[in-house]
Amino acid sequence: MSAASRTPLPAAVAVAAALLLSACSSGGTSGGGGDINFILGKDGISTVEKGKRDPAPDLSGKTIDDQQLSVSSFKGKVVVLNVWGSWCAPCRAEAPNFEKVSTDLKSKGVQFVGINVADAKVTSAQAFEKSYGVSYPSLYDPSSKLMLRFKKGTLNLQAIPSTLVLDRDGKIAARSLAALSEDKLRSMIAPVLAEK
Repeated sequence: MSAASRTPLPAAVAVAAALLLSACSSGGTSGGGGDINFILGKDGISTVEKGKRDPAPDLSGKTIDDQQLSVSSFKGKVVVLNVWGSWCAPCRAEAPNFEKVSTDLKSKGVQFVGINVADAKVTSAQAFEKSYGVSYPSLYDPSSKLMLRFKKGTLNLQAIPSTLVLDRDGKIAARSLAALSEDKLRSMIAPVLAEK
């Protein structure tokens, strides 16, 4: 094999690496198009007025611990959905914040649920949760099929981590397409939790 025929491989590896890094972004406001009533705040968190919210799609399946889980079973609670991957540096950075806020707000009717994406081996996801002490369940979605159930414009497949807050009726009330600090996460949940 000549040197000329081998040069496309490093270029292909570089493109693949760039795509992987862009899929694990710590920023971005693109929601994938579509008009779904999100209003982007100065803090990067988008919200939807109570009467204009869309219901979350059916999110059910096996967790990374091989248990059956349906997000709709948490209706009546405020649900925080966090899309993450063990390979994602911003996901690792925000994991302690999510665990702390989840623990603090559980008794107030807030349920956290993770959606683990693009981890080919469930053991990678399990090691991540063990390493960060994550106590709430995570659906295992290695091929991102659950993410594709969301209405166009709700989530961006390249924006990992992403977080959604569902109101007590299971409707999408808030969204962040970037990693969240503890303060930003609390400020994202608080208005939805305060709703009657």
